[in-house]
Amino acid sequence: QVQLVESGGGLVQPGGSLRLSCAASGFSLAVYTIAWFRQTPGKEREGVSCISNSDGNIQYADFVKGRFTISSDSARNTVYLQMNSLKPEDTAAYYCAVGLGLCHFGPYDYWGQGTQVTVSS
Repeated sequence: QVQLVESGGGLVQPGGSLRLSCAASGFSLAVYTIAWFRQTPGKEREGVSCISNSDGNIQYADFVKGRFTISSDSARNTVYLQMNSLKPEDTAAYYCAVGLGLCHFGPYDYWGQGTQVTVSS
């Protein structure tokens, strides 16, 4: 059974850091593309970052460039999103998604349940 489980969310002060994890089970992430999305109530879901394990391509949304880093650990079958210099506007539910093909922020086949990130003083 394909399953994605996000973790690592929480409450952090502005300027702080969090590392989100997306652990996969039921399949190997080695040849898949994994993306992080985020969504706040009343707003459309937006792509944050993606990594293609097949060709190593990585993309970031402009609003996180220089602050967030995506990485993949094949041994742990897990993808991470290191988030630094967090801002209140980064507050959202963060989701990971997995699919085939190039790195993109379009539709994906499988989704995790999400983890909440709240940036507030």
